Amino acid sequence: MDSPRFAVAQLDELPATPCPCGQARRAFMEPWNTLASVHLTDIHHDSQAHYHKGMTEIYIVLEGEGHLEADGQIIPLKPLTTVMIRPGCVHRAVGKLRILNIPMPPFNPADEFTVTPAS
Repeated sequence: MDSPRFAVAQLDELPATPCPCGQARRAFMEPWNTLASVHLTDIHHDSQAHYHKGMTEIYIVLEGEGHLEADGQIIPLKPLTTVMIRPGCVHRAVGKLRILNIPMPPFNPADEFTVTPAS
């Protein structure tokens, strides 16, 4: 066997990357992985509405309280609330939150589209 058939990540030790929600620490972004990635995301109060054309996300709230705006609906968030966000759903989390985000297929920056609020 040339390489192991498993991968390990220590999420709190990965570098943080800016994202529309705040800061994400992204694991399993290797080229061989076509299934899913895992992100430890710290959401800021000023998160931006966005959507993905081809990616489904699962949010699992670890810490904090707030809400998710999803296609115009308000979903209360608290620890262990879990939400599946399908492609095309305009969404943003509001509040100071720490979540696990599981994008399927793995996150691709070309599939993230921010939405400008209407004036």
